[in-house]
Parts: sequence; C-alpha cells; structure tokens
Amino acid sequence: MNFVLALDQSTSATKAVLFDTQGVVLDSATREHRQVYPQPGWVEHDAAEIWFNVLAVIRDLAARHPERLRRLTCLSLANQRETFVVFDRRTGQPLYNAVVWQCRRGAELCRELVQGGHEPLVRGKTGLKIDTYFSASKLQWLIQSQPSLAARLRAGDALIGTIDTYLIYRLTGGRVFATDSTNASRTLLYDISHLQWADDLCGLFGVPRQALPEVRESFAHFGETDADRLLPHPVPIQGVMGDSQAALFAQRCFQSGMAKATYGSGTSILLNIGHQFRLSDGGAVTALAWVWQTQPTYAFEGLINYSAATVSWLKDQLGLIGDAAETEALGGAVPDNGGVYLVPAFAGLGAPWWRPDARAALLGLTAHTRKEHVVRAALEAIAYQIRAVLEMMRADAGVKVAALHADGGPTRNAFLMQFSADLAGVELRVGDVPEASALGAALAGLLGLGIHRSLPEVAALRRETRSYKPQMDPEAARRLYEGWLAAVRRIL
Repeated sequence: MNFVLALDQSTSATKAVLFDTQGVVLDSATREHRQVYPQPGWVEHDAAEIWFNVLAVIRDLAARHPERLRRLTCLSLANQRETFVVFDRRTGQPLYNAVVWQCRRGAELCRELVQGGHEPLVRGKTGLKIDTYFSASKLQWLIQSQPSLAARLRAGDALIGTIDTYLIYRLTGGRVFATDSTNASRTLLYDISHLQWADDLCGLFGVPRQALPEVRESFAHFGETDADRLLPHPVPIQGVMGDSQAALFAQRCFQSGMAKATYGSGTSILLNIGHQFRLSDGGAVTALAWVWQTQPTYAFEGLINYSAATVSWLKDQLGLIGDAAETEALGGAVPDNGGVYLVPAFAGLGAPWWRPDARAALLGLTAHTRKEHVVRAALEAIAYQIRAVLEMMRADAGVKVAALHADGGPTRNAFLMQFSADLAGVELRVGDVPEASALGAALAGLLGLGIHRSLPEVAALRRETRSYKPQMDPEAARRLYEGWLAAVRRIL
C-alpha cells in the first residue's frame, strides 16, 4: 500500500491529510493562521506564517507515520483560490502580506473599469465578473500603491502567485514557478477558452506579464520536494487545484448537471456544464473546473462571500460562542428564528446580487430575542444564500438539480444540513470525507501519476454519504426565504 499526502491551505487554516490510494483518510493535522484586518473591508494573511504552518502540519504527520511517509507516492495541494502573494524571486520570502479573496480594497478600481465599459471583454475571456472577489483589481491596487514593489516586479526581482504558486515555489526551493489552470482562472487575467494568460487583460489591470507563473494542468508534475527535509525522500508534487474545483472533483461530479456546495469560510456552489465554454444570463460566473489531457471542463459557479466565516464572527467578534460546534445545539434550542434575520454582507454580497458595497445587518430584534435566535439566524443565513444561488443556477443552466453534494467542516452540523435541504428543496448528500478539497487534490495526483487511469475509475472508488432530504413544508420554507429576501432588500 502506498500513500498520498495532501495539503489543504484554506482561508482559515492549513491542513495536511494522509490518504491511501483509494482515497481513505488515515490521519490529519491542522494549524490555524491569523486573519489580519488592517482597516474595515481589508483582509490579509501572513504568507510566512502559512509557510511555517505547512511545515508544521507535515512535521506532525511525519512524526506519527514515519513508515507510511517512506512509501509516499506524491504530495498534492488544494488552496484558497483568489488570494495572492508577491514574493522575492531569490528567497521565496513574501514581500507584502497575502491579499485575501474576501478583501474589498479593489472595489473602486472595479467600479471604474465597469463604468469604462470593460466588463464584456473581461467576462468574455475569463467567465468572471469584474469584482474585487477576484485577484486582479487588488493586485492593481498593490502595484499602484507600492512603487518599490512595482519596480521589483518590472525588474523581475519579484513574482506574483496565488497560494499554490507560492507554496510550490517554496517546496521546490525556487525550482518551479508554476500554477494550475483552476487557480490561474480566478485572477481575471487568464483566458479560459484559449487556456493562456491574456496580454490585454494584464495590460488593463497593469500587471507585468513576466511576473506571472507558468500554467499547467492540475494533474501535471510540479517538481519534487522533501518539504525542507521533513520527508524521508523527495516526492513529486502532483495534483494541484483550487479548493472548490478540488471539492467538485472529489465529489466525482464528472458529468454535466452534477453539482456540489463547499461549506467553507465562504461557500462555492459549482454545477458541471460540460466541455463547452458559455456564459450565464444571470448572476453565475463561468468557472474552469479542470483541464484533463488538454480538454477543459467548465462549470457555472455561485459565490457566497460569508458562510462559515459568519460563525467565526459569532465567536471571535461577538463572543456569543466559544466553539463553532456549539451552534448546532444552540440553533435547535429555539423552535424558530423569532423573526430575526442576519444578512452577512461583511464583505459585500456575492451571487446573485454582486454588491460589494452592501453591509451586514441583523434585523427583527425584539426584547425577547435571545442568543439562540441570533445563532440560529446566522446558520439560516447560509441556507438562504444557497437557495438564492441554486435558483439562479437552475435558471441559467436550464437543468434540474435533483441532489447537491456537500462538503466542508460545517457539514458536521446536522441542524445546518437539514435546514439547507429544507430551504433548497433538494436532497443534500454529505460525503464521508469532510476534507473534500484535500481528497480532490489527492485523486488528481493519483490520476496524473497513472495509479488511477481514468475518470470512470476514480468515480468507481468506494465512498459513503449521509443524505438529508427536505422535511419542511415547502410553503413554510418559502415564507422564511421571503422574510430573508425582505431583509436583503432593506440593506440594498
């Protein structure tokens, strides 16, 4: 038996997961990193801290499984997608904090570009909207506001990369400067029809083309690493994907019409639409799901800025809970939300509204409102947003979504899963591996290495799922949803 070590570098933490070649989880280790908020609406991470955490989680597993790591087949990587780092070409050291996908500092630049009539060009090439959710406007802001950094980029002394690029560079000691197509596609700089960086988009956002990495398929070879001598021998880096696409792959959503929702800090809902690039007529963006043997697969995506991050807000900012796990019991401790609705527009509203200027609000409070009502409203807000995105995507794709595959840490919350199924009116199938992004990257690595030889072979691998079917009266679900939409209209 051989093994795969997969890194999942997410918005809140870095996790290393040890799998066997059948995709069974054997062990994992996690380190959280700080969320840096320099001013309202800005979000950063310390990329050096993330690198140290990568080494720490690998060290933990190496200490517990020395024999298994001697039989390591590859190291795979899934990562938070739009977050980017500018780092030193010689040392790999970050030259500025990583700018996170949640950060809104590019909002004014986005407004100017939209008003300038550039949206059709950008959307036609990238499948995405001009929005600060994606990397380019924040990168443009950084280049404009940091002249010394801009000079280093132009001179070739500094490099730009999403988190996967940065970690691959450090894992390989600077020998490989590359990204995969799923991560490249989230920058607003990559043409997802022609599968290459778009020079006109780089010019539009003022990004030096020569500072961007080589783009490879997710299943390609990305060099070798011994993880700073923590591994007993060098292993190939194989299987690199943005976390949401990796989760779609882990759920085996290989056919058009199959959909998944990753419950993370934000929630990404992806619906496979096949091999033909097309744009939606509604608020969905078009994502590059993956490229396998030069053939791209596309998906419609609905992006929710705040889902599990809302629970973190309850804990870290309000102090209403000590641990996210408490929310399941608290949400079920009251019979309903007591008329309380939370609109978690802490970083604007994503699909289907796309309003970066929106701000969060807690509405419907009375003298009888208890902590439990607020916690329940926070959980319900996740489900309301999922229903809004699913309704948009059904209309855009013209397909019926009979089931939604779900993954991510919050899927352990049975209250949230059942309420999501009730509100969306679809069966929710929760996989037995919450670490779906890590699993997807590992499966991609095994496919790239030829250990599994085809997508049907990957699809046939054994897995268990828990099913949540709608139990609420559809009319009651509609009334709740209408109440939340009314709250959204209030803040807009």
